[in-house]
Amino acid sequence: MPKPSRISHTLSFADVFGALGAGWRDFRAAPLYGMFFGGIYAGAGILLYLLLSYYRSVWLILPLAIGFPLIGPFVAAGLYEISRRLARREQLWWGEILTVTIRQSRREFGWMAFVVLFILWVWMYQVRLLVAFFMGYKGFASLDGFIVALTGQSGLTFLAIGTVIGAALSFVLFCSTVIAMPMLLHRDVDFITALITSWRTVFENLAPMILFGLIVALLTFLALIPLFLGLIVVLPVLGHATWHLYVASRHIEDRPS
Repeated sequence: MPKPSRISHTLSFADVFGALGAGWRDFRAAPLYGMFFGGIYAGAGILLYLLLSYYRSVWLILPLAIGFPLIGPFVAAGLYEISRRLARREQLWWGEILTVTIRQSRREFGWMAFVVLFILWVWMYQVRLLVAFFMGYKGFASLDGFIVALTGQSGLTFLAIGTVIGAALSFVLFCSTVIAMPMLLHRDVDFITALITSWRTVFENLAPMILFGLIVALLTFLALIPLFLGLIVVLPVLGHATWHLYVASRHIEDRPS
């Protein structure tokens, strides 16, 4: 079996749409696996909503719903493995798929989880800080009350600044994970090498990668609207697509010899 090539490949818009199409095909080829991972994600979102409702902090569901997908790349590790096996026409086994993330701990995969969760923490902290600064922290008891507060001048300012900060954090996370996460799964490289490679790939293919990031953001947002349930399909499709974009970006022939 030939070793993966390390030659980089300039991405095009066609590669982006090709990766999305391949992601959909992988989901259709192994729907139970995809829906399992997507279902865990959607279930966690629903549980989070119920907990916030119980503690009368349901207004936090908006920033959490926006920030919650930030942990998607880490959750998608099993999906990368599924796509890798499908491309090589290997058998899919539940036990191996479910433990793939744990096995990656020896390959510095855990450091990426730290980066992802840290950015999520920064996002939530700055949201609470901006709410306190612009609207006065009142501990909104209902989501409706929070939405009404957003329609005022202070609320609109909060939305504008929060959107800019959120976009910046999302871009940092996207650059840090979009190539690094599948690379850590696929190759025995260190965390720093994967991180640098991910950033370099994004900036060397800025327009196609930004397009991919925008598509991911849009589809994820739409998937959140029906109480996170859309993630059951959207998350696995995007996870598979990310793997195929990685393969395209590194010009790796990942097929059976």
